Formats: sequence, structure tokens, C-alpha cells
Amino acid sequence: MKRIVGVHGVGQYRPGLSATQAAEELAETWMKALARGAGTATADVGDLSVAYYADLLRRPGRQGGTQGLDDLDPAEEELVLDWLRELNVPTGVAAGRATGVIRQRLTWLTQRRGLGAPLTEWFVSTLFREVHTYLQGYDGSTRFRVRARIAETVAAQRPDVVIAHSLGSVATYEALWAYPHLKVDLLITLGSPLALPHAVFDRLEPLPVNGRGQRPPGVRQWVNLADPGDLVAIPPGGVEAKFDGVDLDRSGTVPIHVFDFHFVANYLATSRVAGLLGPLPA
Repeated sequence: MKRIVGVHGVGQYRPGLSATQAAEELAETWMKALARGAGTATADVGDLSVAYYADLLRRPGRQGGTQGLDDLDPAEEELVLDWLRELNVPTGVAAGRATGVIRQRLTWLTQRRGLGAPLTEWFVSTLFREVHTYLQGYDGSTRFRVRARIAETVAAQRPDVVIAHSLGSVATYEALWAYPHLKVDLLITLGSPLALPHAVFDRLEPLPVNGRGQRPPGVRQWVNLADPGDLVAIPPGGVEAKFDGVDLDRSGTVPIHVFDFHFVANYLATSRVAGLLGPLPA
């Protein structure tokens, strides 16, 4: 039976719950999703814990979930623009605040992809607000505290497998480098923005060397999966295009859902993930 630690992505703040309660709630959701996937492939799931860190990304005076594009600060807007450039979204002719430019380009993107505009705006604002808060912090210690909490969970649970989704894959990658004594047989990254130029890749700790990142030293195997429509998992070449030591990269080949292309539950419910949780090779 496998012991698993999950690391969540963006938009997972649980108001009114302690960090322990939130982690338990997320672990239940993840386990149910994995059970759905096990119906189409052999999975060996014994115990699952989730490293919860969303509370550490809350900025004083910000309500987070009620905010949208108009509430992004200039640094967060710049991250969104970097991301849109990587998606080759036309620049358009909007003038004025960056918010207007971003909204115009998102309109083009949602129409082209058949996505809902309000949900896409919420997702984009949440994603890049939390990415910026993690990378830059609001008090100088956010990044350290998030990595420390992930490392603490991994050290306590001693998992065979770590499954890290979205921003969680960035924080997990950095945590496993910052705490190299941690040993993980298999790291699975889902919908990961690790290779996203400028916004993420060029800001990683440790910094990539000669344009290449490396598999964390305590990780035995690394598998990356991404839905072909996942707007976070870019560029199209996947994590393998920018990192050495990726044993298997299935970016753009694991369809999970027509519209909910980035939701972790849909990733976890795939037969691909279930198959990875079978017996590990000796």
C-alpha cells in the first residue's frame, strides 16, 4: 500500500477551518477522486495526507475569493501579461490600465477556447495573485513558510509518492531542494507551471543553470502530467523541455475534462494517475 502526500494548487483557502481541518477536508476530496480513477486501473492507495498552505498566502486586508482582475497589483498584472504572451494571445489595441488590456486578451482567449468569461477571470486573478504572493511574499517569509510546511508534512508522513498540483508543484519542487534529506520514491506533478518562462521558471529557487532545472536530489522518479487544454501547464513542450531528470512527461496527452481542464479532482480521477500508483519498480 502506498503512502501519499498531496500538495494542493491555487484557490484552496478554507475560511473558518484550521490548517489541520482544511488539510483533512482536502485529503478526503483527493481520496474520493483517486477512488474514481481506480475503477479503470489498478491503484494501490493506502494512506493520503494533504500539505495545506493556502492560509499562508492570505494577505492582511485582502479577501481573496471576492477579488478579480481589478484588484490585481502591478506586479501581479505583469505575471498575467507574461502568461498571455506565452499563449500567443493577440495584443489587441486596448489602452489605459493593464487591467483593460488583460480583460481584452482574456475575452479573445475565452471565446477561442469556449470558456466562461467570469470563471476564467476569477481563475486567472486567483492564480497569479497566489503565484505572486508565494514567489514575492507580503512579509518576506511566505515562500519559506510554505516550503517548510510542505517539508514538515513529507517528513512526518514519509510518503512513497508526492502528488503536487499547479502552484503546489512549484512549492514542492523548491521544498524538496531546500530540504534535500527528504526522500520520495515518486513525484507526480499535475498541471504544473514550473516551465512557465519569466513568471515562474526564471524565478525558481534554486535558479535554473544554463536554462535547465534539475530533479530534486531526494526524488527517485518524476512524472509530469498535463491536460492538452490546461492553460497553466505551458509551454507546450512540458516540464521535460526545461528540466533534467523527468522520467516521464505526458504534457498535452492526458485529457481530463472538456472545460475543467485544471481541476485537481479531474486529474486524480484519471486512469493514468491510478496506474502510476501501482507497485513501484525495484
